[in-house]
Amino acid sequence: MSGPLDRNTMPKLVNQNPLFYMLVMTIALSAYGQKKNEAFRLNIRKTNLPVVIDGVADDMVWKTTDVAKDFFMVLPMDEGKANERSEIRMTYDDKNIYLIATFYNTTKGKNFVESLRRDFSFGKNDNFLLFIDPFNNKTTGFTFGSNAAGAQWDGTMFAGSSVDLNWDSKWVSAVQRDEDKWVFEMALPFKSIRYKDGVKEWGINFSRLDLKSSEKSSWTPIGRQFPTSSLALAGVLVWDEPPPSPKVNFSLIPYTLGTIAEDINEQSDNELKVGGDIKFSLSSSLNLDLTINPDFSQVEVDRQVTNLDRFELFFPERRQFFLENADLFASFGYQDIRPFFSRRIGLGVPIRAGARVSGNLNENWRLGLMDMQTASVTSTGRPSQNFGVLSLQRKVFSRSSIGLMFVNKQSVSYPQEADSLKTVFPEFNRNIGLEYNLASADNLWSGKAFVLKSFAPNQRGNGLTQAANLEYKSRKWNWGLQEESVGEEYTAEVGFVPRRGYINLSAFAGHLFFPKKGKIVSHGPSLRTSYFFNSNFERTDNENSLEYEINFRNRSQLEFEGSKEFVELLSPFDPTRSGKDSLATGTRHRWNTLKIEYDAKPQSLFTYSLGAQYGGYYLEGTRLGLMAELGYRFQPFVSLSSNLSYNHLDMPAPWNTTEFWLIGSEVDITFTNTLFFANLFQYNEQSRNFNLNSRLQWRYKPASDLFLVYTNNQLISPLEGRSWSLTLKLNYWFNN
Repeated sequence: MSGPLDRNTMPKLVNQNPLFYMLVMTIALSAYGQKKNEAFRLNIRKTNLPVVIDGVADDMVWKTTDVAKDFFMVLPMDEGKANERSEIRMTYDDKNIYLIATFYNTTKGKNFVESLRRDFSFGKNDNFLLFIDPFNNKTTGFTFGSNAAGAQWDGTMFAGSSVDLNWDSKWVSAVQRDEDKWVFEMALPFKSIRYKDGVKEWGINFSRLDLKSSEKSSWTPIGRQFPTSSLALAGVLVWDEPPPSPKVNFSLIPYTLGTIAEDINEQSDNELKVGGDIKFSLSSSLNLDLTINPDFSQVEVDRQVTNLDRFELFFPERRQFFLENADLFASFGYQDIRPFFSRRIGLGVPIRAGARVSGNLNENWRLGLMDMQTASVTSTGRPSQNFGVLSLQRKVFSRSSIGLMFVNKQSVSYPQEADSLKTVFPEFNRNIGLEYNLASADNLWSGKAFVLKSFAPNQRGNGLTQAANLEYKSRKWNWGLQEESVGEEYTAEVGFVPRRGYINLSAFAGHLFFPKKGKIVSHGPSLRTSYFFNSNFERTDNENSLEYEINFRNRSQLEFEGSKEFVELLSPFDPTRSGKDSLATGTRHRWNTLKIEYDAKPQSLFTYSLGAQYGGYYLEGTRLGLMAELGYRFQPFVSLSSNLSYNHLDMPAPWNTTEFWLIGSEVDITFTNTLFFANLFQYNEQSRNFNLNSRLQWRYKPASDLFLVYTNNQLISPLEGRSWSLTLKLNYWFNN
């Protein structure tokens, strides 16, 4: 069997992939560009004076520090200094980095906050965010911050600007407010982050969102098309001496839980369970994480959807162990071509143990290594399985990278000796791939090119998949090209590849106009097209759409879309997904659709988003879809929200008229910034399912929690079944 990049394979891939050439040409545009905002430098000096974290700038040390001020406006328009005045001061000692930020209210009025919940929604809160790049590599780092009510925000950064808020660390902060300003003060322990020893310059930036004035601002100038988290556009934090040398950091996080559960079709199941995690710093920037008998009962449930798509839907990973440094494992490939998808691990079977090594080897190399072991299930004949993943990234040029990934799923032992089990549960499935990620120094160009090869016991053919894309994004113009080729024999049992055996060519282009004044800040059209072909390059389906987007100065948005779609079914398909008859393979269908969506301004206590679509459907039928998201907050303690979705399908017999309601309601109560009570109710008429999930969380110490979780799931007639569970879980974070 040939390797992924043998002498016969590689020329063929390049010849089929003209975007490889465009990526190579684009490298020359910005390979070694200097950091754009290098001139923005903030000096940080060591102090021996005490710092009290109380949100009051009366400590003596704050009178002698340098000040980062004169912020630049990013939104609504990036053409000058911000109207809302902000000032940032920083210092440090042997243990902590200290920061105090003062935000003056030029525009009078109350601050807007959604709740006191940690890792709040950025666009719905007056907030301050800090972005730090300790390796000065402009691609990875950390973010910390707070909303105006004191709710904390922390996460890891990857891919130049993306933020993973599932990472939690130990640090303290306080907020004070009056009519003229609000003040945020924090102490960040050096041992809570990873950084390179001996380095005196870090990348850094500060971002403020003030909803009263509809203004987003940044310490360094950033184009409105980019997030303020863009590390390529950060300034420089200059240390008077290198930060303290990182020390060995060891953490033990045990848990214990008790569960009472009942299923109407089974006996009651009461469970007492113990387990835990271990975190150990192998170096100043590389972590070892171990988990034994993990439990994820406190994880919030998936949001239900009405599924009228022909292919499997993607639901994001929510389990904590898989989320830290998740970009090393989950970002390889595209959204619908993922060689690794962690939700494939532990599906209906207990996870016994797992280990992960992840982080930066040095300024240029990143490593991710994961191994998980699941139990066997005697009743189904499912074997014990081992899941191994290797991800290695090498930074090249200014901010680009080359990556290698290897994924291995291995059945270790079968509880029953039967050849048929090896068909249901294959002995192994492996994927190996190479990937190039383009990220230009000026942030205008981005792209990706990758090749994957699978190995399986009964695989026929070479199991190859390859794809590439290139995107340009300026303030006025945004365009991109993408091509994909997924082999019929390509298999990724630990990945997410809902469709195989196709070639896809797609493109988009958009332009924005900027009125000089008035209520509209920008508006413009965008055109998207996507064509799918089989291996003989015969068209199987395509979609073309024209959109027009209007952005208002108060941050509300209005969007119109018209689309034209063609589908040739490659397999039988029930267009209602409700158990009715299926349309035959090879039948062809065409229709047009009109859509409209409006998102109201986030400053109101009552917020809403409304959408509607009307057009054709399969067999010359029609589809009417209505959507609403409603929210009201009693800030900062209570946030109420509802999601409503209605679909009305009219088709010939035997489908006739089909209607689906999807109703979700959420009540989020934050008594304090350490005590939360979240409740989610969902009714899905398509799947005939009603469920309730309630989670009470008390963070009694930093990173240590007590959870009380109630879950109720009930099937609606004509289906039958009901299950419920009540879990009490306690974990505690011990560290040196």
